[in-house]
Amino acid sequence: MEEKRYSQEQLVELATRLMKTSGMKEESAATIARDLVAADMRGLYSHGVSRIPMYLKRIECNCVKPNPDIKVEQIAPAVLRVNGDDGMGFLVAHKAVEEGIKLAEKTGIAMIGCTHSTHYGMAALYVKQAVEAGYCCMVYTNSSPALPVFGGRTTFLGAAPFAAGMAGGYESPAYVLDMAMTKTARGKIRVAMINNEPIAEGLALDSDGNPTTDAKKAFEGVCLPFGGPKGAGLAMLMDMLAGMYTGSNYAGDVSSLYYRFDEPQNLGHMIFIMKADMFMSMDEYKKRMDVYYKRLKALPKAAGVKEILMPGEPEDRKTEASKRDGILLSGNIQESLYLECMKRNVACEDILGKVELDQSHNAGDVVFGN
Repeated sequence: MEEKRYSQEQLVELATRLMKTSGMKEESAATIARDLVAADMRGLYSHGVSRIPMYLKRIECNCVKPNPDIKVEQIAPAVLRVNGDDGMGFLVAHKAVEEGIKLAEKTGIAMIGCTHSTHYGMAALYVKQAVEAGYCCMVYTNSSPALPVFGGRTTFLGAAPFAAGMAGGYESPAYVLDMAMTKTARGKIRVAMINNEPIAEGLALDSDGNPTTDAKKAFEGVCLPFGGPKGAGLAMLMDMLAGMYTGSNYAGDVSSLYYRFDEPQNLGHMIFIMKADMFMSMDEYKKRMDVYYKRLKALPKAAGVKEILMPGEPEDRKTEASKRDGILLSGNIQESLYLECMKRNVACEDILGKVELDQSHNAGDVVFGN
């Protein structure tokens, strides 16, 4: 299939139809669909609709509950514990932020530790949920082993993204930072594998510990941390705070999203939510953010740089472009979605069109590279 553009509404509808086949409530399916499409719109295809077949397979294998009983418990004046009941991480993390905002409104700051969760997609989703409500936020998560500790040669630490945000001002955007501890997100290597594309040198090692540009070998091997010991040290912090400290799986025990379908992940998240007007009025906070942004934009630019941008600003521009021009999906990602629809008797020709494909293979062949 050739690459093609789709509207936000088309992909949300298609993703909702597919997620509902798991037995998930429509509201939950629509939430996850919007989150996946939001990632695609920001250009983060590694965390978008391409993950749907994998998520559905995990629900089918009883690694994830489609309708979890998420429990929230206040264990200290400004601390919540959220038990995700092995539900989709999207639902667990959104609930954690929602309840954390309510608590932070009373206490000024809230710390939320989540256990029995699963992969929650793009970390920026939860930062944006907080900053759009006028709060500042930090989000940590651990994940399945993808990179070595400094000096090691086998996977032990997760890519463990760190995300943070500061509410925007009157004339300035919010600060939204979302980054993995690897040189490139492991999900981006997975997308390169799906699309039969090479990766750049220096990003990963194969399973024998050799440098590789082959995306499939890299995905089966080891991602490398950014900044050597600095990235590895931060990945360790994510694993300790989000995993070990919350009582979730940690230290290499989080099972793989892609190769283990025999147990829940029991993945952990740690979320901090702070009132933006904790130290001053909201009016003053917004004005100070505006000053910061104006000074940032006025800084002298390095050679070849056209504009200095706030973290999150490039992704916001991609989102606006996606709303205007549509979301571009590769042929292989479209094929995986089409095959998943055929497998589950989900109507999709109104969105994907009628496709002639070899039915001897299935969506798993495309997504998992089997």
